[in-house]
Amino acid sequence: MSGHSKWATTKHKKAVIDQRRAKAFAKYIKGIEVAARAGGADMSGNPALDLAVSKAKKNSVPNDNIDRAIKRGAGLTGEVIDYVEIMYEVRGPQGSALLVECLTDNKNRAASEVRVAVTRNGGTMADSGSVSFLFTRKGVVRLPAEGNTEDSLLEAILEGGADAEEVVEAGEDFEIVSEPSDLRAVAEALDAASVEYETDEVEFIPTMKVQLEDAKGAGTFLRLVDALEELDDVQNVYSNVDIAPEILAQLDED
Repeated sequence: MSGHSKWATTKHKKAVIDQRRAKAFAKYIKGIEVAARAGGADMSGNPALDLAVSKAKKNSVPNDNIDRAIKRGAGLTGEVIDYVEIMYEVRGPQGSALLVECLTDNKNRAASEVRVAVTRNGGTMADSGSVSFLFTRKGVVRLPAEGNTEDSLLEAILEGGADAEEVVEAGEDFEIVSEPSDLRAVAEALDAASVEYETDEVEFIPTMKVQLEDAKGAGTFLRLVDALEELDDVQNVYSNVDIAPEILAQLDED
């Protein structure tokens, strides 16, 4: 789940990390294909492609995969790559809400697979607009808390001439939140200050968090997220959920 790998329980942590790494590769490849289709294969004349490629390289996507994605997206291989973005709204257990962001070349398949994953794992599909109002679109940079402080990060951002709304400590990470239009400037300011970060993406973040009440609800929620994230067409899953450390610990023991 976007930004919530801290929910992985230790029992299956490596499997979850491996799965998410493979899914991340697929996500970056799709981003490259979409950018190449929209603006061509020449990165010097296609800023969106240049950015997509740099993100893929930063996340260790192999160069061969990147090159093939550029050619596929630009139509140089004879394949037609035509992805459509779709957002599904979902209600989970105990008042939780999820936004499921898909990038697909087959809308019927995506709709069917998301619906099955939701209904089989304790969720319900929600009407358009009934969940999305609980979220706002923001630029988010994530980086390890170790070796950084809120003051040092704010200083790097300001010295780079960028503007961030807040720096939030979330478990073992810092999240730097900005307006989507300021995201690139924040990332470039961190680059200039040699501050390493893990991701810089435009995301949907909740305006208010919902605390799940018990291990049963938390377990159902995590199974729902896992089922959705396993789907090839799903790019990101966003939610308004917070899970207390003691409940996570209880899930680890089960």
